[in-house]
Amino acid sequence: MDAFFASVEQNDNPDLRGKPVVVGSPSARGVIAAASYEARKFGVRSAMPSSVAMRLCDNLMFVKGRMGRYKEVSGKIFDIFHSFTDVVEPLSVDEAFLDVSSSAETISRAAVIAVEIKESVKSKTGLIASAGISFNKFFAKIASDQDKPDGLFLIDENDADNFLSGMPIDKFFGVGKVTASKMHLYGIHTGADLQKVSRNFLVRNFGKAGIFYFDICRGIDNRPVDPGRERKSVGAELTFENDLTTRFQIIAELYNIEKELWSRVEKHGKSGRTLTVKVKFDDFTVVTRSFTLEKKIHDFKTLHAEVTRIRESIDFHRKKIRLLGVTISNLGDNRPGTEQMELWDDG
Repeated sequence: MDAFFASVEQNDNPDLRGKPVVVGSPSARGVIAAASYEARKFGVRSAMPSSVAMRLCDNLMFVKGRMGRYKEVSGKIFDIFHSFTDVVEPLSVDEAFLDVSSSAETISRAAVIAVEIKESVKSKTGLIASAGISFNKFFAKIASDQDKPDGLFLIDENDADNFLSGMPIDKFFGVGKVTASKMHLYGIHTGADLQKVSRNFLVRNFGKAGIFYFDICRGIDNRPVDPGRERKSVGAELTFENDLTTRFQIIAELYNIEKELWSRVEKHGKSGRTLTVKVKFDDFTVVTRSFTLEKKIHDFKTLHAEVTRIRESIDFHRKKIRLLGVTISNLGDNRPGTEQMELWDDG
């Protein structure tokens, strides 16, 4: 999110919009918790002493922080994230890594999803978000900081080396101020400088972190997006480059998604009893249908039969389809239910 705390205050109070606003105390020992972009134009930054901030901007407007409110808005934002993917790794109250590979086969399709997320955040919270899209977490984080506010930046794997070579080492995600200062002493000022240093040298002078520095300056970051909780569902979905317009296309693409889902079920070694089919139309309305069986789904034949039954219950309204998805939840629950539940509609 862009200037999250300050943006929430400006969004809640129209009188603060367009003005240099900071969250914090103007007291002699006060510290700035967040600064609006209007305040940043004067050089005001978070973690800056309030006394310094007031010297930089004589008409600075101070607002007392409301952590309860920020957490409330954060919850709405993360709900939006989870509506696009189950694989969300929080970095802070207003920032997260999202793995959308289950619904985007290419990085360009991931960029489309990023636009949809930004639009959803804006429409549901009134706030502006920036997004970075790339092939790993390191580059995604760097990309997210490129065009703030309201940024959307993509770093393709083919452009990664050129992008890093001229980047100041201080801008590298995972390289703090102390480490950057130490690197400067060794003549390491840019990504290109870091690439010239051996792995042994980095490990000898920076410990185990040296392995990470050696890898990231070469675009290597194999860390998965970690939701930090036990998997509750297995899903597969796909955003289509061209909207589906015929019944045959819908059936064919849904079958392919079922095959992908079942391969993931077998990979994770977990199945479940609840099936959910998700449909997003070209006007961005979303419909989901779910059905819970008495026993876990143990084979693809059962999965396909139940998905087909759910699909036939959906009225497609002759609309174009931009996304289809199927999810299995209630993982590991092998207890018999009292009876089969009927279909219900969340959309």
